[in-house]
Amino acid sequence: MDADVIVAGAGPTGLMLACELALAGARPLVLERRAEPQRDSRALTLHPRSLELLDQRGLLDRFLPLGRTVPGWHFAQLPTRLDFSALDSRHGHTLFIAQARTEALLAERAHELGAEVRYGHEVTALGQDGEGVDVRVRGPRGVEAALRARYAVGCDGGRSRVREAAGIGFPGTDETLTGVLGDVAVIDDDPAVLDAARARGVLVAPLEGGVTRLVMVDPERMRVPSREPVTLEEFRASLVRICGSDCGVAEPRWLSRFGNATRLAEAYRSGRVLLAGDAAHIHFPAAGQGLNTGLQDAMNLGWKLAAAVHGWAPPGLLDTYHSERRPIGRAVTENTEVQTLLAELSLVPRYRRPGAALRALFDELLRMEEVNRELAARVSGLGTSYPPTAPGADPLAGRRMPDIGAAAADTGAARVHALLAGGGFVHLDLAGGAGSEEVSTGWGPRVTAAVTKEGGHPDLEGVKEVLVRPDGHIAWATRTADAAARRGERRTALAGWAGTPS
Repeated sequence: MDADVIVAGAGPTGLMLACELALAGARPLVLERRAEPQRDSRALTLHPRSLELLDQRGLLDRFLPLGRTVPGWHFAQLPTRLDFSALDSRHGHTLFIAQARTEALLAERAHELGAEVRYGHEVTALGQDGEGVDVRVRGPRGVEAALRARYAVGCDGGRSRVREAAGIGFPGTDETLTGVLGDVAVIDDDPAVLDAARARGVLVAPLEGGVTRLVMVDPERMRVPSREPVTLEEFRASLVRICGSDCGVAEPRWLSRFGNATRLAEAYRSGRVLLAGDAAHIHFPAAGQGLNTGLQDAMNLGWKLAAAVHGWAPPGLLDTYHSERRPIGRAVTENTEVQTLLAELSLVPRYRRPGAALRALFDELLRMEEVNRELAARVSGLGTSYPPTAPGADPLAGRRMPDIGAAAADTGAARVHALLAGGGFVHLDLAGGAGSEEVSTGWGPRVTAAVTKEGGHPDLEGVKEVLVRPDGHIAWATRTADAAARRGERRTALAGWAGTPS
């Protein structure tokens, strides 16, 4: 075997997956068709759930100094903002950071963990059997080579060669609307001019290096195919039509067109081939959810795939990647379609008046605390919860684990999220530590045993023990008071998630 897992694509999703696999002791090989790392940044945001995941791996301090935190966010560019700070998280904000920076930091971490990333290597064909996957690769000089791995994961974008080779369908809708973005080095320095542009629906965002990004949908150009290049003249003309001024833009660093094609893979797994990120779901970049959804795909998949590689994965564990993440992909594609429709209706002349009324209604709803919190939870990723796998499971099963204080024998006092840095499970005993010795003895290499006081969070009132998955979701929780009965529950849960005792 040339690797345990071949990952096609060195974007944020592929690099995050490589980090997760390497952290868990698997050997990933990342193949990227680009000759060098990405310099332009289509995505600019890391949402709260992504920040939590980075925190759980001890990586967040690398990202925070290079970005800017933003407490509120938008839904369909409506005036009333989503309030991320009202959500139950230490990270109730978005981090404004260029995608190129995110990729560079994840590539650095992958290298530290021993993962290999090969640029200028394009996957051209793929086949699988019961023991592994054969991958054909074209190298920098056009030379074809054959590689073999136990598994392969397509993180190679919306036109995924891996997805096509695996025969996985990608149903959805074709592009009907496009917008444009421009990163410019020169722009009008009058705040009133830029405020006027924002008021007309133009997104204006300062980037590092003195560059400013403008994003817009021009009603007169919104049916132009995304494959058609954007010129500076077109960009300026669109600004004049939308806000009465070209905002003084000049010296473009990057001009691009993007569309609203929306598709979702029929399956996230086909035998030994899996999909993540844009290879599994594409949509209009409404509210900046695409990159974040891909990172969260990788966090869900990495530890499960490593468990399969090492041979201790309980039956059906790898299948839960599809059953847990595809519904999330569907939810994201649906909410981006709603946001796109809200924008498009206000741009089409015949629907402009009812479209404006519909946007006003949605904005009024967003001013309701409960509605705002619900949509904020969806867009931020903090509302992600997976269906329980066992009948009669505690209501906490599948939900995010609150980041309460806890103590482990080898690390001392810590937060639960900090205990996840090694990429394993955490067993949290809230009832006096009686189960910690059994956990450490039987499952120690895979599970960190920790103790804390009962009731460290409102959601944990009455809970005696919790098993936290490597991705920070709750695998199992119990409120059983009887220690002997609880011991049986604990063994069943550990075997069902972390395999047989080591």
